[in-house]
Amino acid sequence: MKKHQQTIGKSQEWLTPPEIIQALGKFDLDPCNAKNNPFVTGKLSFYEEGLEKLWFGRVWCNPPFDRRERPKWMKKMSEHNNGIMLIPAACETDAFYKYVWGKASGICFLKGRPHFYYVDGINMFHKAKANSSCTICLVSYEEENYKMLEKSNLGVTIKL
Repeated sequence: MKKHQQTIGKSQEWLTPPEIIQALGKFDLDPCNAKNNPFVTGKLSFYEEGLEKLWFGRVWCNPPFDRRERPKWMKKMSEHNNGIMLIPAACETDAFYKYVWGKASGICFLKGRPHFYYVDGINMFHKAKANSSCTICLVSYEEENYKMLEKSNLGVTIKL
């Protein structure tokens, strides 16, 4: 049986590998960006205040992996219903049932486990030594975003 793995390090904040963003096209907003992110993830970015702000356009969301925080972002993305979200592929969780199954347009299970980038301002152009420690998926909301997942060739994509 899989045991729960703890995050290695002191942060829940990691940068999305730029090749993932590049494969998915341009986004209007990243409401959950890191302040020191050298990679463009959206035309406009919010930081800690992203849950409180009004979301607009096509959204990219890589929320905190913290099990208490992530469902809040998943809920907001499902309500916004236009964009792509990167989350652990914890398909059995309550949050997945509430905000993905029956609401999303598709899921792409990534090939392999990505190595995220550091956000400390020093190592941010370097991938972490260890991979994400869990299976990652991209969840699309709205048909055009599903088509982008399908074209991305980042993994196995399933239409919902």
